[in-house]
Amino acid sequence: MADATSAQPAPTEPLALARVWYGFMTARVSIALAILLLHLSLWALGQDASLWMLLFCAGYFASTLAVRLRMHPSGDAQPPARFWAGTVGVDALVFSILQLLESSSINYSPLLALPVLLAAVQGSRRIALGTAACMTLLLLLEAWWTTHHSADGTARLVQSGLTGMGYFVVAFLVNQLAARLVGEEQLALRSQMDAQLQTRVNELVIETLADGVLVVDIHGTTRTANPAARWLLGAEAGPPLLLSSEPGWRTLLALAQKTFATESPQNGDISIHATGKSPRRVRVRTRMTVAQAARTESLCVLFLHDLREIEARLRTEKMAAMGRMSAAVAHEIRNPLAAITQANALLEEDLTDPAHQRLTHMVQQNALRLSKIVDEVLGIARLQHAGTGRPPQTRLDEAINNICSDWMQQDARRQPVKVTPATLGMPVDFDADHLRRVLLNLLDNAARHVSPQPEAIQVSTSLSTNQQSHLQVWSDGPALEQTVEQHLFEPFFSSESRSSGLGLYICRELCERHRASIGYQRATRVRNGQEVQGNEFFVQFRPPKPSSLAARPFDIQPV
Repeated sequence: MADATSAQPAPTEPLALARVWYGFMTARVSIALAILLLHLSLWALGQDASLWMLLFCAGYFASTLAVRLRMHPSGDAQPPARFWAGTVGVDALVFSILQLLESSSINYSPLLALPVLLAAVQGSRRIALGTAACMTLLLLLEAWWTTHHSADGTARLVQSGLTGMGYFVVAFLVNQLAARLVGEEQLALRSQMDAQLQTRVNELVIETLADGVLVVDIHGTTRTANPAARWLLGAEAGPPLLLSSEPGWRTLLALAQKTFATESPQNGDISIHATGKSPRRVRVRTRMTVAQAARTESLCVLFLHDLREIEARLRTEKMAAMGRMSAAVAHEIRNPLAAITQANALLEEDLTDPAHQRLTHMVQQNALRLSKIVDEVLGIARLQHAGTGRPPQTRLDEAINNICSDWMQQDARRQPVKVTPATLGMPVDFDADHLRRVLLNLLDNAARHVSPQPEAIQVSTSLSTNQQSHLQVWSDGPALEQTVEQHLFEPFFSSESRSSGLGLYICRELCERHRASIGYQRATRVRNGQEVQGNEFFVQFRPPKPSSLAARPFDIQPV
């Protein structure tokens, strides 16, 4: 995840000052248009209005309109010099010329307040006070010029001084208000960016949570549902969910409604059974958000945790403890078991009674069974402490043919296995002895439930498009019960009373050690020319390295 500071958006132009800027520019255009229309009307009425003054007003209107259309507020704290030359300076010059050259009784001096206000809002304090000083000097010069042509020049001079003092006060106060507005708006923008960043972080955290997070209203409509929650509910990504629309979700809806009714957290273990999906047992914790105002509504947040993960974690912890204890017990059992087996063999040599021989045979069978269980328990302990180096490579097709042949030769009563190799001699990163152990376990497991039909057990290999090897062991046995399928690869779990329940668990441990994966599915195969449903265990091997692809043999022998 990238650094949070780098993901923040760049600060934008303060929106309030931008609106004020456009307001000032629009006001300048309006004032220029009003002055132009005034002089046009005076010229049309034949009063004392010169054509040069009319052209001067038209030029001022054109300049204000050009500034309004072409210039835009920038993100700088201080406007550029051309801004002041194009607005404040032009306004002061135009209004002063109009006041000095106008022969009628129209007074243009109040318009000098416009550049003062503009400088106070858009500029710094120094620029605002400087603009006020310039406008005051213009007023004083105009009043001094008037003293030579009229008797009330002194009064005009005093009035201009008072107006200039007002300009200074207005410039100072307006500049302070504008600075406060800019500070508050920048603080609001930073708060908004922080809130947006926090929202993105929260969304990312919720999306990647392994637990389901579901936010619903009082009517049972979801406002937010992360992928884990949709997976537990058996719903695809899409529009908001309505918990009352699925019968399997109504227990969840009832828990949420109880939270709204009691306004207190609720906990419970429920079963969610969506249409067309297998049931999932989840642990639910609910919390309710408190409405901060009358316009906001309370929402219920449901945290969903898959109980299978909790149970798997508990089983893992138990297995770690049981593995250490079982390894110690197995070492202690091995020596007495060997003594029992040896004593039973010596006793069997001296017995002639068939009933006694049957008893010694039973002792021998059960001793062999105990010896196998001891070997499997010790094998698990060795797997847990084995190294993690890269295993040697094994040619899959050749190894599969040899293992299946040896398995059939061990017992003449076993059915023939149909072998279909298709990896074209591609090697896999799997130890040959461990591959033998995995395949023998899968073949023994298939032989327990197979039918007497020919080709009832089929072993095949295949290559995917990325040259990844696969192994499939198929048998035509009946479908497994759902409770059995859920615990297939767990230790000490078996549907057979005389099985240790460690075979498939050892297969999974060996595959994970070699970075391969093993699984189960129902699959269709052709048996005696007919398509038959059966049980299939598949192993997906580690993808090959590019060097392995380069070393692929080209002298492939036909099967």
